[in-house]
Amino acid sequence: MAEIAITNAHLVAGSGAPARMADITIDNGRISEVTEPGSASRASRTIDAAGRLVTPGFVDVHTHFGRRFGADDERRDAFVEVMDRNRIAVCVSLDGGWGDDLDTHIRHLHERHRDRFVVFANIDWRGRGRMDDPATWDCQRPEFPRVAAEMLADAKRRGASGVKIFKDFGLGYRDATGAFLRIDDERWDPIWRACGELDLPVLMHTADPSAFFAPLDERNERWEELHRRPEWSFHDPKFPRRDELLAARNRVGARHPRTTFIAAHMGNDGEDLATLGGWLDRWPNLHVDLASRINELGRQPYTARAFFDRFDQRILFATDGPWPAQRLGYYWRFLETFDENFPYSE
Repeated sequence: MAEIAITNAHLVAGSGAPARMADITIDNGRISEVTEPGSASRASRTIDAAGRLVTPGFVDVHTHFGRRFGADDERRDAFVEVMDRNRIAVCVSLDGGWGDDLDTHIRHLHERHRDRFVVFANIDWRGRGRMDDPATWDCQRPEFPRVAAEMLADAKRRGASGVKIFKDFGLGYRDATGAFLRIDDERWDPIWRACGELDLPVLMHTADPSAFFAPLDERNERWEELHRRPEWSFHDPKFPRRDELLAARNRVGARHPRTTFIAAHMGNDGEDLATLGGWLDRWPNLHVDLASRINELGRQPYTARAFFDRFDQRILFATDGPWPAQRLGYYWRFLETFDENFPYSE
């Protein structure tokens, strides 16, 4: 008898071959058989995957096809070829937006490559309010959490598979008094509760690397990067402190154990894997992605390897792409070899 049978799967091989319906049999942790629907071998455990994608390839859970490619079909087609060469079966685009914008983004991605992309929606905190006047923003209205929860249900009907929260939530958006919106404000609890009820994972970018909150002097390890992008520096006392932001995010996850949270960029604490590991131990609904953090991980190779071995079911492959193929190569080199002291971007 087989170990696991996955039935009624929408199989995406990640090789460029068309997606198809199939039953999949797994023995000793490996795919042993792929057959027509309804013909799987008997197994100790059967998983009905109806309505879900199943892939033996990689899923990149953190990409930005809206921001980087927009409606450019040619660039998107070219990157699908890069995906094929790298065995990336599916990319999650985090730029879905809300309402009609969500429809447009899904249409752009699915017109030619329906089985290669899923889309996360984005909550519109401002709505019809004026950008320079947070007091007019939709999120200040008492009914906003309820309306947002209803919009999440609508987003799922339109085809969204999750929700992406950008770092402006905590570091940019403000309430009517001019203070930054609090990530763990109980006003937003209906939103996180709805995500759990709708089975929509929340991928949340909170804070940034510790260097972005440190003085911009010769001791800052990201000195060159921050001089190119000074708007990425949050050292100014007007911004909340990094530890406060990360603690607020964790409190949200703790209050909503039935909602899946993915803390982007190694939870923005890849510099301190002991602390990050403590969070993962404490909150089983918390996961992390490794997008754009192989630099911090690569300088602690032994600790990082032990961390990945320990939390292999909680760390999600992610690149923050789409990037040139060269940068994808750095990810494979980091994950699959013992090489050290090599570039982490082109």
